[in-house]
Amino acid sequence: MKLSTIIVDDSNINLVLFKELVGRVEDLEPRCFAASEEALQWCAGNPVDIVIVDYMMPAPDGVEFIRRLRAMPGMGDLPVIMITANDQKDVRYAALDVGATDFFTKPVDKREFVARMRNMGILRHGQRLLADRAAQLAEEVAAATATIVERERETIVRLSKAAEYRDPETGGHIQRMAHFSLLIAARLGLSLREQSVLLEAAPMHDIGKVGVPDHILLKPGRLLGKELELMRTHPEIGYQILCDSVSPILETAAVIAISHHEKFDGSGYPRQLKGNDIPILGRIVAVADVFDALTSVRPYKKAWSDDDAKEFLLAQSAKHFDPDCVSAFLSGWTEVLSIRARFAGEGDGVAHALPS
Repeated sequence: MKLSTIIVDDSNINLVLFKELVGRVEDLEPRCFAASEEALQWCAGNPVDIVIVDYMMPAPDGVEFIRRLRAMPGMGDLPVIMITANDQKDVRYAALDVGATDFFTKPVDKREFVARMRNMGILRHGQRLLADRAAQLAEEVAAATATIVERERETIVRLSKAAEYRDPETGGHIQRMAHFSLLIAARLGLSLREQSVLLEAAPMHDIGKVGVPDHILLKPGRLLGKELELMRTHPEIGYQILCDSVSPILETAAVIAISHHEKFDGSGYPRQLKGNDIPILGRIVAVADVFDALTSVRPYKKAWSDDDAKEFLLAQSAKHFDPDCVSAFLSGWTEVLSIRARFAGEGDGVAHALPS
């Protein structure tokens, strides 16, 4: 592996000498520049391993050259050697302050020069090997992390399906409401990370239905009395299934599960939270979840028209729903229709997500 060795000196005699001396060291490949500005431009766009620069040059001088070189990406640790006169201590101090690694003093001792350049080559080889190893380890970690994330996603899908298999009316609901939720979150200005986690977590909002008896979950009609009371235990069940996880997605899903049936005026369940005390993701999912229920066919009802569903959201703004979430949802109406069309073939609705 040849190491690109840059020599910068405005004296042609010195360039010829240093090039010849550098050439004596195996694996060093010299490249000479008489103008420091030209050398800097070349270094900005090419790989560099070792730099030798004279102090006394037309601007930029050696100290300024090193300062500008160190400021370039990837130039923070490569060996940089300055050539100075023996009595220029102030120059050396200044050079050290801006990042010089070592010095040669004039007149240069040829034997010492070759020996020290050989040492610099060994140092740079070591740096390159460490960098390559670090990159390899980073790739291995990234691959391992990707595997873990994929397994986590698989677990999430299977958890979501667990509820779906017990509740055949869910169908494409989890896809639609998840993407409706994403739309609202984006328009509210949540970070891309928060949006991504929400999209992954929202499908598990009703995972607690796995703990609801079949005769209630599968009843072809509205729930009454004790039936409704038992159905309303599913947010707490879902929370207990998902909470205390090391996974950010499962932890987020737990928050959504426990809060998506709360109402902005405090009349929801299970904890009767009110206003901004309801987690923002729960407030987002509430709008997405109910809208999809309203506009879906149920065994006991027809799908509401879009206009009727929008009127309901507006009428329940600040009562059932966070007004900001309603506004965000309706402001993206074209995208709402696109999402519904995209997942129209994946099922017609949601069980028991109707407003109550």
